[in-house]
Amino acid sequence: MKQILIKNAYIVSMNKKREIYNNGSILIENDLIKAIGKVEKELLSEEIEIIDAKGKIVLPGLVNTHVHLSQQLGRGIADDVDLLTWLRERVWPYESNFDYESSLISSTACCVEMIKSGVTTFLEAGGQFVEAMAEAVKITGLRAALSKSVMDDGIGLPEKWIKTADEELKVQRELYDKYNNTADGRIRIWFGLRTIFNNSDELIVKTKKIADELNTGIHMHIAEIAEENDYVKLNRGNSTVEHLHKLGALGPNLLAVHTVWLTDREIDLFRLYDVKVSHNPAAAMKVVLGFARIPEMLEKGLNVSIGTDGAPSNNRMDMMREMYLTSLIHKGRTLNPKAVPAEQVLEMATINGAKCALLENEIGSLEIGKKADLIILNPNTIHSLPLHDPIANIVYTMSSENVESTMCNGKWLMKDREVLVLNERELIEKLNRKSKDIKNKANIVLPNRFPVIDII
Repeated sequence: MKQILIKNAYIVSMNKKREIYNNGSILIENDLIKAIGKVEKELLSEEIEIIDAKGKIVLPGLVNTHVHLSQQLGRGIADDVDLLTWLRERVWPYESNFDYESSLISSTACCVEMIKSGVTTFLEAGGQFVEAMAEAVKITGLRAALSKSVMDDGIGLPEKWIKTADEELKVQRELYDKYNNTADGRIRIWFGLRTIFNNSDELIVKTKKIADELNTGIHMHIAEIAEENDYVKLNRGNSTVEHLHKLGALGPNLLAVHTVWLTDREIDLFRLYDVKVSHNPAAAMKVVLGFARIPEMLEKGLNVSIGTDGAPSNNRMDMMREMYLTSLIHKGRTLNPKAVPAEQVLEMATINGAKCALLENEIGSLEIGKKADLIILNPNTIHSLPLHDPIANIVYTMSSENVESTMCNGKWLMKDREVLVLNERELIEKLNRKSKDIKNKANIVLPNRFPVIDII
């Protein structure tokens, strides 16, 4: 029996009452929370690790509900371009030159960046080497729902990615059978639908059926750009959401990512079918998708979470920064200073994210019997003090720099800013080498933004 006691902390539980334990303690036994608030001495074993967290904040681990592990090596290859150029001329050529090793390095690097910004659970939007993603999750100790990037339709696809609906479903079912509920239960396998641009009606309908049968999730980019709805109306008769409704694809296990271009009726359809939403503010602004109507969705009771998206569309896998952006952009869009307040943003990054992951009974809040997924924030930095309003400071002043320690499943992944699961310096060396190799294979040439003079 392994025990860890964190004491004297400001514990933000995110339980149903949203209770905060000032000068509180949390007892972890193996991978579960055994006690919280006041911990009685008789619960403690002789062999126990004790952490004095006086002056520090303990939170549930953050949940990043939309990330592309395989895009980490492509950070910086697609800046300041429109979405279709981003996709067809930069990211797809880059990713289509991946092999297992490339995906493993990319996935591992992305996981480490998330650990350092307080993420303990993430939902992967889809890559081609799910086996490598699973290996990265095993190595780094995170919790994840992994998906394959699934496409059976559309123009511009690399030849090696062209598959039929049945071929894509067969591969995903094999991945589910092999990897679901592995790595001490930390890995779940979901079914992927990349976008309606690249998914046939046959694939969408069959994916919904098998995901329901297996009681697992579906990860899909939905209503991402205005042109998407125009395309679907022209080719299938209605907008993306209305068409998915017609196909019977809406449901509580569907994670709708971006959802920038929704009508009032479509928001109501999401509420009716309990569709989950992943909001990605940085990516939406950087790739110029638009501003999702998040305050309206929250007001109607939709479960909205936060995601970073991938490195080429956001450039930072930093959920602390993403929380900050989430509140700011909607105040600016609505001209309402009360829109998406700090406490609601924190809900989106924790318990709402857990609901999107279909894991709200296991993670997302610090409660007895739940998994020991948590982070320790150190607010004692010049950019975070004074601490008049701790919840507001978490959202508005803190950054990944304040994430001091990260724990998942009762194990320290990072402690006192030191990553414990691997050698970070060796990983950086591999990342630099492999990213250049893939860029050369993909024949991606980026113009210099200013004149470069090589000094010999």
